[in-house]
Amino acid sequence: MKKVAFIIVLFISSSIFSQVKKMEPPFWWIGMKNTQLELMIYGEGISKYKPSIENTSVKLVEVKRTENDNYLFLKLNLENAKSGIFKIDFLKSGRRNNFALEYELKERVSNSEKREGFNSSDVIYLITPDRFANADTSNDIVKALKETKIDRKNDYARHGGDIKGITNHIDYIDEMGFTAIWSTPVLTNDMKQSSYHGYAITDLYQPDPRFGTLDEYIELAKKSKEKGIKLVMDQVANHIGSEHWWMKDLPANDWINYQTEFLEGEIVTTNHRRTTNQDSYAAIVDSERMTEGWFVSTMPDLNQRNSLLSNYLIQNSIWWVELLDLGGIRQDTYPYPDKEFMSKWAGAIMTEYPNFSIVGEEWSLNPLLVGYWQDGHINKDGYKSNLTSSMDFPMQRAIVEGLNEDETWGTGFVKMYEGLANDFSYTNPSKIMIFPDNHDMSRIFTQLNEDITKTKMALGYILALPRISQIYYGTEILLSDAAKPGDHGLIRTDFPGGWKKDKVNAFTGKGLSSDQKEMQSFLKKVLNYRKNSEAIHSGKTIHFAPEKGVYVLFRILDDEVVAFILNKNEKELTLDLNRFDEIGLKGKEVRNIISNEKFVWEDSLKIDKKGIIMLTSKK
Repeated sequence: MKKVAFIIVLFISSSIFSQVKKMEPPFWWIGMKNTQLELMIYGEGISKYKPSIENTSVKLVEVKRTENDNYLFLKLNLENAKSGIFKIDFLKSGRRNNFALEYELKERVSNSEKREGFNSSDVIYLITPDRFANADTSNDIVKALKETKIDRKNDYARHGGDIKGITNHIDYIDEMGFTAIWSTPVLTNDMKQSSYHGYAITDLYQPDPRFGTLDEYIELAKKSKEKGIKLVMDQVANHIGSEHWWMKDLPANDWINYQTEFLEGEIVTTNHRRTTNQDSYAAIVDSERMTEGWFVSTMPDLNQRNSLLSNYLIQNSIWWVELLDLGGIRQDTYPYPDKEFMSKWAGAIMTEYPNFSIVGEEWSLNPLLVGYWQDGHINKDGYKSNLTSSMDFPMQRAIVEGLNEDETWGTGFVKMYEGLANDFSYTNPSKIMIFPDNHDMSRIFTQLNEDITKTKMALGYILALPRISQIYYGTEILLSDAAKPGDHGLIRTDFPGGWKKDKVNAFTGKGLSSDQKEMQSFLKKVLNYRKNSEAIHSGKTIHFAPEKGVYVLFRILDDEVVAFILNKNEKELTLDLNRFDEIGLKGKEVRNIISNEKFVWEDSLKIDKKGIIMLTSKK
């Protein structure tokens, strides 16, 4: 008789359990510095239940409810918790309604103190996964999702690239000389159209099934680490996709910004006036519109001032860092969320992982705005960001202008020279991220009017700077968006060879033009030299004011001196090397990093054409 009763209870519990649709985070770890964990539980009428935990090592500290009966938040203390599965009981009047859920606490795999983020020794390869390589055609179309079309002729449709496509080409990335991978978001984007880019996330705990499984994401992280390559995750704290499951049943009355307006059929978008974050004269209405307005109409703006959502987002980031053993986070649209939350978010991650790295996107051409967000910067308003790195859009623009402009007193190389001189405004220039282009702007080859020599100069100079470097996939083979400059779909074009029937294969070199092969070889040599150059990683930087169409920069550490000579002259010239005597190269043998030609640095150097010369004293 007791056995029958037990079966009935199991059946009832299973029936109730099926109504609990989400419990997030899905699992957690013991031994974290922050011993508090807040679970979000979503299910019909869940808030009407009284939760309890009998496990003596896990303490239920607080139960939080919102205006929505379908959500329940449980605050747990894990200070003395042990790994394994424990049970959470949910009680309601009448035994037939009672049920239990199981939750797992895992042992940590690695020591957070030893987990190292990216730094100035790294060159990060930025990939748009849908456009890189399609290794698994079986997941191209997932009928349960809203966008089910694959069309490689449509720049804004999905093309089929996936996580496994990156994993399968780790050897190529490694051999090129890259030391880290940053892929644009691979979490679920169940949007009706243009879901390929990944920035309209609809589930913060699951990879998009068209990109692959969670196990495949973990495998990418593992295979990367085996090659000494760090995995950087692109995260979005500012907004979600309008098809996120929250939007069908919002957890609270203030979960998203302009929530009342949204429910009444109106969408209020941001004014994009990012300077309101620093502007002591900014009108309140402008500041609020900047922070609270939706990024676009399909990306609801999250209200990080809601403490439950704040905790959710912080835990979500830490969950991915821990699960994937990440080497860094790239945070999208950094100035758009509530900036006090962003300080708290970054601080929580850096407290858990002191040697970690986070780079924030601040698309500003003003170095003062970029520097404001970096950790340690003394800001007039007292703001402390806890953010290790921001993105160097000002220097990127200076490089493009400097190479495209004619040489005069105030144009040309002087833009680059003075742009680098602005490093005095940064707390730590070596932790700023520099790049020739990215997934949101025209390809560098396009920006430089498809001039191969200028493109080499840009890449060589960028990789010489006291910075973290990032290169966008396809830059090594001169991908261009010249047909429609600035078109995002074209900027994120397919990497040739990533699909089985591609006639051109950049991974093997098959079908590449001579110019493409030359650029690929050039970049490979520079990257692999840089990978082992302590002078470029952490050496002293000295540059000389441009003269007569020539700009020279040195990186120096102990006996390693690396010289970068940029020349715009169309005719042969003789460069007076005596001007650089303070560097201490005279009488020493140097080697051309690209050609391997050697010579002794004496009084002069003949240069026969425009371009970049990279020399090293390293044996």
